Amino acid sequence: MSTEAAAPSGLQIHPMDQFVVKPLFGGETINFYTPTNVTLWMALTVLCVIGLLVLGTRGRAIVPNRVQSIAELAYGFVHKMVEDVAGKDGLKYFPYIMTLFIFIVFANFLGLLPMAFTTTSHIAVTATMALAVFFFVTILGIVKNGVGFLSLFWISAAPLVLRPILALIEIISYFVRPVSHSIRLAGNMMAGHAVIKVFAGFAGVLGVGAIAPVAAITAVYALEVLVSFIQAYVFAILTCVYLKDALHPHH
Repeated sequence: MSTEAAAPSGLQIHPMDQFVVKPLFGGETINFYTPTNVTLWMALTVLCVIGLLVLGTRGRAIVPNRVQSIAELAYGFVHKMVEDVAGKDGLKYFPYIMTLFIFIVFANFLGLLPMAFTTTSHIAVTATMALAVFFFVTILGIVKNGVGFLSLFWISAAPLVLRPILALIEIISYFVRPVSHSIRLAGNMMAGHAVIKVFAGFAGVLGVGAIAPVAAITAVYALEVLVSFIQAYVFAILTCVYLKDALHPHH
C-alpha cells in the first residue's frame, strides 16, 4: 500500500482567510501591544480622516477645492441627520457622531482596496464602537433625566395591564442594542467580501472562461461600494436615534 500523501484535489477557496488577524512583523503570538494588520489599517483610516477633515479644510477657502468640498458635504450631511433625528439638543454631540460616521466610511472603503484588510468586518472593532455609543447615551440619559430616564421603558400609552410586559420587552430590547448595532455592520462587511472572494476563486480556476464570475465580481463590488456607505449611515443614524431617546425619554 502506498504511503504517499494524497495531493489535494478539487476547488480550493478559502473566503474567510482574508479576515485573519496577523502580526505585521512575523510570528504567531498576538498580544495587546502587537502591531497587526488590523492596527495598520485602522491607523490608515485615522490618517485619511485627518487628511479630509483637518488638512483638507485648513485653507477654509471661499471657493473650496475638491477635498474641502467633500469635507463640507460630509459635514452638512451628518449635521442635518443629527438635527432631524435627535433635534437641536442633539447638535451638541454632533462631533462624536461625525467622527463615527467618517471613520466607518473610510474603514469600509479602504477595505475595498486590493490586499487591504477590512477592519469593520471584525466584531471586536464594531462592538467596541457600539458599546461606546451604548454607555455614552445611557450615562447621558441618566445624567440629563435622572430617574425620569426609566420612563423610556414604561409605555404610558398602552393599557395598564400590558405595561409591565411591554416594559420587560423594552428593557431587553434596550440591552440588545449594542449587539444588533455591532453585528449589523460587521456581518454586512464580512458577507460582501466573502462573496467577492468566492467568485474570484471561480474566476481563477476557469481562466479565459471566467466571464460570468468576473461579471459577478463587478456587480458585487459595485454593491459593496454602496453598502459601505449605507452601513456607515445606518450606524450613525441609529446612534442619533439612541441619542434622542437619552435626551427625550418621555417622547
